[in-house]
Amino acid sequence: MFNSLPHTFRKHQLSADVRTLLLMRKATERGLVNTLGDLFLVLRGIIATSPKDFAPFSMAFYEYFLDVNIKKGESLNSAIVRSETFQKWKKSYEDTLEDKDDLRLTELVDQFLDETHRTTYDIKKFYEGEAILNNDNPDMQDTEAQEGVDEARKLDRMADYSNLSLEELRQRMERVARQQRHKHRGGNHWIGQGGTSPYGNGGAAQGGIRVGGQGGGKMARAVLDDSKFYPVDSKEILSDNNIDAALAILKGIEDESTEMLLDIPNTIKNGVKMGGLFLPNMVEKRTQKLQVILIIDNGGYSMSPYIRNVQQLFAKMKTRFAHDLKTFYYHNTIYGGVYSDAARREFVPIDKLVAHDKNYSIFIIGDADMAPYELSEASLFAWKKIVEHFKRTVWLNPMKLRFWSMSDTLPILNSIFEMQPLTPEGIEKAVNYMNSQRRYSR
Repeated sequence: MFNSLPHTFRKHQLSADVRTLLLMRKATERGLVNTLGDLFLVLRGIIATSPKDFAPFSMAFYEYFLDVNIKKGESLNSAIVRSETFQKWKKSYEDTLEDKDDLRLTELVDQFLDETHRTTYDIKKFYEGEAILNNDNPDMQDTEAQEGVDEARKLDRMADYSNLSLEELRQRMERVARQQRHKHRGGNHWIGQGGTSPYGNGGAAQGGIRVGGQGGGKMARAVLDDSKFYPVDSKEILSDNNIDAALAILKGIEDESTEMLLDIPNTIKNGVKMGGLFLPNMVEKRTQKLQVILIIDNGGYSMSPYIRNVQQLFAKMKTRFAHDLKTFYYHNTIYGGVYSDAARREFVPIDKLVAHDKNYSIFIIGDADMAPYELSEASLFAWKKIVEHFKRTVWLNPMKLRFWSMSDTLPILNSIFEMQPLTPEGIEKAVNYMNSQRRYSR
């Protein structure tokens, strides 16, 4: 169940190996380990052989089980407050309180530790994953969404899939994904959240495959970034259900900048060899520098259902992957420029927009459907100026593909831009196009 646990403790200069796992299993079988708090005490008795080991033991334990990383010289409380695990718990805990003003941070940390140590799933109860899969039909029809039905189920058992090959799990997951039509929580069959299914996130499945979600339990053997493994229809317009799949695809944008730097040590070394003739020795420095400009049509009724999901997608992208993300807005089409605010009051002239580095990746979001008179010569000139300056520009369109030909203006803009549907599949094609443009422009 905890194959990587010894490595984490050894990283903190503590003695831990397969014998540690055997002793822990014996303690579990004898009923000594039911909660995370029990496990803390048992493992400390096994690993921390003297008081000087208590501090590094706590650091290793909280890093492994709660994703709390304690920096050198930092207190446990400070590290917990910094951690994403605590922040998520704090938000959900505060939502249950009527008076939030009296909360003290130290009391919150104590409450967090108390609840964490008490309320984890019962570690001694875990299924063999092979037995679950032997009794499961991967081709079962998905007839009814389980959203909310299993949400309150107590997660008191773990399934261990470590003995099964990753390829076998991948193949079964593909079969399940072909049948899945709804979001699911709990249970041991579908790709979803919670439960003991070997694929999904937020559950208790040792050695499974994490799909979407943040992780943190360190149980998954593989994390799938390939959109074809996501339990979504990749041809469906961007929504809450498929936003993680789209985010994983966006991660595939290749963006690299190259600059020439003076190699001073080698310039001096070669100059001495050449009797004082110092010729500059230049070297290439390649750095990952993902730069994204997002231009959103946020003015019309037809676009309103998609704006929140688009902004959420690229906000996540900025948090996880991008170094630089700028967002601009327009309504239907652009003329002399765009706007830097959603209310469209702060005007940014087109010349100022194209003054940005040409290596920015540009995503334009809009249905490109308007009255023919709106797409004037001045408007087309502004659009062409963008696509001519920025070499990696794509248009993502939320209008269903079958309606594209019915628009008077969409085909015109489609002839200027690389245009793809605003779906995970369309985003994947857009990213592949951007990457090919980057390689050709070298």
